Amino acid sequence: MAIAHSANTKGERHDLVEHLQCVAKLASEFAAKFDAGDLAYWAGMWHDIGKVHPSFQQYLHDCETNPGTQRRGPDHKRAGALVAAKKHDWLSFLIAGHHGGLPSRADLKAWLKEKIQPAQEAIQRIRSYLPEVEPPTVLPLPTHLMSELDAEFFVRMLFSTLVDADFLDTERHFNPEQADRRGSTTTLTELWNRFTNDQQQLTGKEIDRVNRVRHEVYEACVNAAALPQGFFRLTVPTGGGKTRSGMAFALKHAFTHKLDRVIVAIPYTSIIEQTADEYRKIFGNEAIVEHHSAISAREDASDPVSLNDVWSRLAAENWDAPVIVTTTVQLFESLFERKTTACRKLHNIARSVLILDEVQTLPTHVLEPILDALRQLVAHYGVTVVLCTATQPALDDGPHLKGLPNIQEIIPSPERLFTELKRVTYEWAKTGGKWPWEQVAEEMRTSSQALAIVNTKSDVIALIEALQDPEVFHLSTLLCGAHRRAVLSEVRHRLTKGLPCRVVSTQVVEAGVDLDFPLVLRALGPLDRIVQAAGRCNREGKLAVGRVVVFEPSEGKLPLGEYKTAAATSRNLLTRPDFDFDNPEAYQRYFRSLYQVVETDSKNIQAVRKIFDYPEVAARFQIINDDTAAVVVRYRAQDGTDDSVDRLLSYIQPPEGKLPRWLLRQLQPYIVNVRTRLIDGYQREGFLQQLTPGLWEWLGKYDLVRGLSVANRDPEELVV
Repeated sequence: MAIAHSANTKGERHDLVEHLQCVAKLASEFAAKFDAGDLAYWAGMWHDIGKVHPSFQQYLHDCETNPGTQRRGPDHKRAGALVAAKKHDWLSFLIAGHHGGLPSRADLKAWLKEKIQPAQEAIQRIRSYLPEVEPPTVLPLPTHLMSELDAEFFVRMLFSTLVDADFLDTERHFNPEQADRRGSTTTLTELWNRFTNDQQQLTGKEIDRVNRVRHEVYEACVNAAALPQGFFRLTVPTGGGKTRSGMAFALKHAFTHKLDRVIVAIPYTSIIEQTADEYRKIFGNEAIVEHHSAISAREDASDPVSLNDVWSRLAAENWDAPVIVTTTVQLFESLFERKTTACRKLHNIARSVLILDEVQTLPTHVLEPILDALRQLVAHYGVTVVLCTATQPALDDGPHLKGLPNIQEIIPSPERLFTELKRVTYEWAKTGGKWPWEQVAEEMRTSSQALAIVNTKSDVIALIEALQDPEVFHLSTLLCGAHRRAVLSEVRHRLTKGLPCRVVSTQVVEAGVDLDFPLVLRALGPLDRIVQAAGRCNREGKLAVGRVVVFEPSEGKLPLGEYKTAAATSRNLLTRPDFDFDNPEAYQRYFRSLYQVVETDSKNIQAVRKIFDYPEVAARFQIINDDTAAVVVRYRAQDGTDDSVDRLLSYIQPPEGKLPRWLLRQLQPYIVNVRTRLIDGYQREGFLQQLTPGLWEWLGKYDLVRGLSVANRDPEELVV
């Protein structure tokens, strides 16, 4: 018997022919969703045929007799890649990359010419085990592959089916108990029934204007769900029930069109956790999977995880669950990745409803490849995309942007809702020129409760100093997550009790943070950010109207790049006499203007995709610059009783020790992200010490108001 894997804990070896057949069948089932079942089947049959070679069989034998062996096994991919290349060049990418990741076309061609003899021997040898190792007829390609971009994306999706099938069958051999925990027994039909039962307790019960609008939005979403698949807009003002109604559309649409799941992509982790919690209350834990970097730890060092925690983590690996809540970053960086762990989930995006929440936050510097991926998913992979926000970007096809075709509005004439839910008046402080920080502080003092949002961390510190308020609160990434949560808790308490409360913040409060101030001041910035800031003013509608003052600081700074360009575009629009913050068309006009002056493919990713250079695409496609280092601060609450971070740090082994996953997760609230280029200098100055590779401890000052600080250093440069 030729074997694919060495013996498991039961002493059973994994038969190679059985492994090839199981992976082929599973990959074919996955790819059938986009009419590529035959191609995936044969990729599965070929992926490990090189393991039949005596050298690899000997390697597996050595692994059994000497379990501690560290040597790498002989190449086992080239044989299958050579067979695949004879059928279709694209199929060889899958075989060559099914462990290390998708290669470039140039590297693949060179690799296929090397060490041919052992691969040919394996091809001949496998025929004695598996005579039907090649298809009897030509394998047809999908008819939609009309361009290099079509083919490049198709290879990614097909690669996903092979990788996931290989992972799952290998897991079934080595860890059948874990394999049995995969999958969900909850159907979308059940979720729709749970949702409607829960919604009946809310919708139409109250007759005030907010609930009247929410009911109208919900009804429009349910009615639109029967429309054919494609692109949809859900344009709803803040407070209009977008989260629930968007899910109503997605579930009924998925149920109607027999789709597999709903994927909700959200730009901010602060919104993700509260959105996932809201869905759990409706659907239960067994239906919802969160997948993002800052997911809070549910396990303790001394306690075993629950079965649901295990299922959630397993489902996050390949998105095999009825509802996925993830980040925009996780979604799109996976779509342009090359590594197996990131790519294995992609086939489960097919036949889904994809909700893009706060869609206006899609980064402009990679907008062109993002829109191309969305067009591919909708046109060829059975996906429906819902664009959700109060400030809809102009993503239709136009002279300055190859956008999305045939976007359908879910809410008829959505401008009516903005009039109904108008809670604030906007004051554009264009008279009298730019404001010094003292003038901003003076305006804040006109109300005992006021929020000022500025563009940079340097501006936050400058305004705090101008305000001279000993009870001022500060929110920015200079504070660790635990500190920000403590500040938000105290701020909410003060707002509820009517106590004095003045907050100076960066954009970290602009989305998903349920604060309610009578006065909000916003430094001139991107138009959609200004509207997000206004969502923190008179949020609950307790006042007849709240005040949002937009000002341009005379001493302020703007982040460089697209943010600065967007702020200039906002200024131009705000000076027009016909500009109206409460008209959704204003945001379409803003984004159309913005897309004329920014680069929507600044790294030239589309050109690299056309030459099938998967490693280079992955390197260039970064929504967030990850050139940062994790630094733990010893934050203690005001009363000094919280010793959580001290306790957690006591678990860390010497620098060469490995950091357990549970520990890193529980340390997450005490981490700030410092620019990597500053690490060496901070170590020399005694501000940092390394705890383990990739993790440092801050030894410098950490202030309970200002957070992380270094004398005579620009706060904007300290952390990301």
